[in-house]
Amino acid sequence: MACIFCEIIAGERPAHVVLDEDGVLAFLDVRPLFPGHTLLVPKKHYETLLDVPQDLLAPLFGAAQRLAGVMESELGAAGSFVAVNNRVSQSVPHMHVHIVPRNRKDGLRGFFWPRTKYASDEEAAAIAKRLRDAVSRARR
Repeated sequence: MACIFCEIIAGERPAHVVLDEDGVLAFLDVRPLFPGHTLLVPKKHYETLLDVPQDLLAPLFGAAQRLAGVMESELGAAGSFVAVNNRVSQSVPHMHVHIVPRNRKDGLRGFFWPRTKYASDEEAAAIAKRLRDAVSRARR
């Protein structure tokens, strides 16, 4: 069965890319909890965090750390939620890290989170560009 994330990595499926570095790619979730909800994936297919080689963990979580920072600096979030599901609740069987901007009283309670959609492809593209530019600046 085809992997949606592998198709995005290969450029066969469109995505709003936020970060593209050696070994990792980040793009906006198409059903975000909040605008800016980003998925960070290894470019090579690994099903779960348990499968990711040790030498990829530092680049992967270094990118997650920078993305969490730009949720605050660029989107004005009070903080972020960073999570990895392994098999259970993993809607795509390709290891991915959720980086979600958070604010106090944002309505998220427990793990029953309503998903939303971007108002338009243009809105998603604009948010992806803001995050991409900010994470690029943070890398320097």
